Amino acid sequence: MAAMKLLVCFSLLMTPLFAAEPTRPNIIVILGDDMGFSDLGCYGGELDTPNLDSLAKGGVRFTQFYNTARCCPTRASLLTGLYPHQAGIGHMTDDRGHDGYRGDLNRNCVTIAEALRPAGYSTYAVGKWHVTKALRATTLEEKHNWPLQRGFDRFYGTTIGGGSFWDPSFLTRDNTPVSAFADPEYQPTDGFYYTDAISDHAVRFVREHKAEKPFFLYVAYTAAHWPMQAREADIAKYKGRYDAGYQAIRDARYKRMLELGVISKTATTLTPVPEKAKETEHWEWDRRNMEVYGAMVTAMDRGIGRLVEQLKANGQYENTLICFMQDNGGCAEGMGRGANGVARASAPTLPPLADSFLQTLLTPKQTRDGYPVRQGKGVMAGGADTYIGYGEAWAAVSNTPFREYKHWTHEGGISTPLIAHWPAALKEGGRLVREPAHLIDIMATCVDVAGANYPAEKDGQRIKPLEGVSLRPVFATAPIAPASRLLYWEHEGNRAVRDGKWKLVGMERKPWELYDIDADRSEQHNLAAAQPERVREMSAKWDTYAARANVLPLGAWSGPAKDAEAGNTKKRFELKAGDRLERKDSPAIAGRAFSIEAKFTTDANSNGVIVAQGGAANGYAIFVSRESYHVVFRKNGVTVAALSGSVGGRSHVVKVTLSSDGKVTAKLQSGGRGGSGGEANVGLFSAMPADGLSVGSDEGGAVGPYKDTNPFTGTIESAIIELE
Repeated sequence: MAAMKLLVCFSLLMTPLFAAEPTRPNIIVILGDDMGFSDLGCYGGELDTPNLDSLAKGGVRFTQFYNTARCCPTRASLLTGLYPHQAGIGHMTDDRGHDGYRGDLNRNCVTIAEALRPAGYSTYAVGKWHVTKALRATTLEEKHNWPLQRGFDRFYGTTIGGGSFWDPSFLTRDNTPVSAFADPEYQPTDGFYYTDAISDHAVRFVREHKAEKPFFLYVAYTAAHWPMQAREADIAKYKGRYDAGYQAIRDARYKRMLELGVISKTATTLTPVPEKAKETEHWEWDRRNMEVYGAMVTAMDRGIGRLVEQLKANGQYENTLICFMQDNGGCAEGMGRGANGVARASAPTLPPLADSFLQTLLTPKQTRDGYPVRQGKGVMAGGADTYIGYGEAWAAVSNTPFREYKHWTHEGGISTPLIAHWPAALKEGGRLVREPAHLIDIMATCVDVAGANYPAEKDGQRIKPLEGVSLRPVFATAPIAPASRLLYWEHEGNRAVRDGKWKLVGMERKPWELYDIDADRSEQHNLAAAQPERVREMSAKWDTYAARANVLPLGAWSGPAKDAEAGNTKKRFELKAGDRLERKDSPAIAGRAFSIEAKFTTDANSNGVIVAQGGAANGYAIFVSRESYHVVFRKNGVTVAALSGSVGGRSHVVKVTLSSDGKVTAKLQSGGRGGSGGEANVGLFSAMPADGLSVGSDEGGAVGPYKDTNPFTGTIESAIIELE
């Protein structure tokens, strides 16, 4: 009886809180790309984000909201309310031969759009999709995981995960590829810039929406993912802002974060920016990279402000739930940060591209008007002919005060701001929500506030139950979920479980670490040795999760890819000069040992590429320069091996082997005699390179430190590649 009275009292208390809420709000979910926890002004950053700051002032800010550490898995989890492996995208968009790693949204999940459309919602998506491996699809069957086939009424954006902001790859309107320069529906007067194009289409979809129905809008920006590219007017606003250097900016952020209350002094430690990550010789260049980064975020924020203004103009602002978050922590990848770069040519050196040309390269080789795209230290980022990331030191600043970066499941990799704003339901703005929450909660929240039904089955397929919980209670200052709730992660062998204040986390093939997040969110004091029983208990819970959520076999993400888009799995490729293989036809080198044997002749002036597979992000190349042969391996935009030796005589055989333990060796024979060689530890390729294979030149993005396609001026007799 007492329990019944308590329940009645609780119901009476809760009824006014939710009775005031309007039904069926419009819902806008906004996702930033490759940004750190401390970048936004309202989270302590010095970046200009007045519109997001305003939403935070009128809404709530979460201080312990989590993503999945990487772009593809985050999008899969956000859109479906499941852990990414359950949706089929435990790694990236290539098939690793296991259900958790198919690289495509599976049919045992539904997207937010698929859940809300039956409840009477119009559904729109703009920006980065990145949950399908079918980039070159032509039929609707092949496009089964494109937005319009996954519940959205309209779409404008890119199906791939990255690319130039001035000439984006795989740009698509609804189901049709389009060129940014020959699009009859969109020709901005101030020139095409992808962030602005995303904002313009988000505003357009809201403006043209029929008011008798509520809408769901998914806005997935590519800012501030590499390359660092922005309009000069926006870059100019940041001139001099980073003159004080990495550590001074990190120190200032930490101080502001404490003042704002988004972190606490007792639970965080401000560790220094790693010395090895700091750029000293090319400081002005790296300072410019951060200035461009800031400009990219400001352009995104400006677009969000325009979207808010359109809501107000439509009379929809009060009854629209807006959520902003980011897909992973700051990105420490070394894209474009290898050797010294070259100066911009005084005039175009390549034939211009037609306006109708459809860009498909992740790293374009040239601008539309014929300038080569440049990388390397000293190349001042911003323009269409540059392609550079901002590097580890600035990523450490972005992630203040946390450890690690994108890819890892330490706090720096998985912590994101979440701003939730809904004027009609939230009367007390500016609050901080300190409970842990996760991307899996966004679907549950959308279904809840929309009054929709999450299906148990769709089109004859069983749908996995939701993993998340609704965040709706925070608008009434109620708890989100029971304190006993567990959250899980796995990406590239990096894994974690959060149980209350305790977090168990480990890097790939390394022991578990244990942290008390309430006392040590910076993860500086590993308690695993002191509490072995807690480690055993929490690791057992993680094992149970991994078994039920398609995470196993652990390490499947690095296994050989199985689908055609991720390469040809035949064992032997016999090639000759001039041969070109598209990515889908190239050797499937992801997760595999392989060898290359090339026979060629030279004279004193010979130079150029003998064989190259991949591009500036991932790949390998063998080339000749200055009477020496060179072997280069690149991973995640960084040169991980650069072997070389002298070329003597005319006739040569070079053999390069990447063994199963990740060691690369190179040996050259000249004129039948033994020659020079070398070796390095690089590891196997974790993903199939984005570009294809060329013999006698490099037709994709440049793997090595050479210009353009760098055609070989000697004679190539053969190039044989064998997969283990």
